[in-house]
Formats: sequence, structure tokens, C-alpha cells
Amino acid sequence: MKIRNVQPSDYQSIICVVNEWWGGRQMRDMLPKLFFVHFCETSFIAEIDQKIIGFLIGFLSQSHSEEAYIHFVGIHPDFRKQGVGSALYQQFFQVVQRFDRIRVRCVTSPVNQDSIAYHLRLGFEAEPSHAERNGVPFHPDYDGSGEDRVLFIKQLSEINRLVI
Repeated sequence: MKIRNVQPSDYQSIICVVNEWWGGRQMRDMLPKLFFVHFCETSFIAEIDQKIIGFLIGFLSQSHSEEAYIHFVGIHPDFRKQGVGSALYQQFFQVVQRFDRIRVRCVTSPVNQDSIAYHLRLGFEAEPSHAERNGVPFHPDYDGSGEDRVLFIKQLSEINRLVI
């Protein structure tokens, strides 16, 4: 497996499969091309034999100089649970640390139990909230009315304790 930075030319290949990789959920609108143009240094593609099997779109926070943010991660269904996601996250962690980032944030839906479990295994913590679902705190209406989110944070000083 090879991990490389995204390029603007990767956009079409990713956008054509993103809904399929999410089991038919409409996710394309969450991934505009601007991420492939403006965040190449902190976004990555995983490939085998030049076939895209995963991607991670992330960036350095402009508002919080010690933080980086993971916006979107996708792994081809045939390559899940094979270390592709972990390799992409590790690459992101290493790169953002070069920019003196000590924390990484990301969000997911409280109904996405696989994502929640995965992030917890990676050492992310769910930020406290007054609301909980299945024992996991979530923030009601975080992304608008009815758009609840689990907010995750990971201290990169804990990177050596990564458990997959």
C-alpha cells in the first residue's frame, strides 16, 4: 500500500465512489473539490497498484494554532479492517506534528457506531455534553437543526499509545 498526498486530479475518482462507499448515503455534498485544491499537504490517498482504496481529508486549523482537523475519511469497503484507515490517520498525525499541532479534532454522527468505536480505539475522546446516546456524549443540533454530532479530540502526545 502506498500513501501519498491528494491532488486536485483525484477529486473525480473519489467523488464518484463516495456515496457507494457509504452504503448509498448521500455524502458527496460534504466533500467539495476545494479540499483537494487547498489542503493537499494534509490530505492523503491510500493506493494499491494505483487503485484508490482510501482517503483522508484534513487541514490545519486557522483559528486554533495548536489544532488540526480531520474532515472526511473514506475506505473502500473491500479494504476495511486491514489497516488502511490507521495508516492514513498516522500519516496525518505525523504531518500535522511538523506544524506544531498537538491536538486533532473530528466529528461524526451519533448514529455511526462504527465510526465512534473506531475513533475511540484510535485514542480519540468524545467531548463531554449534557446529551448521551449509547453512553457516548453528543452535541445536539451541532451542524444545524437535527444534525447532532459526537465531537472527538485526540492529544498527539498520546500517539505512541495508539491501539488498533
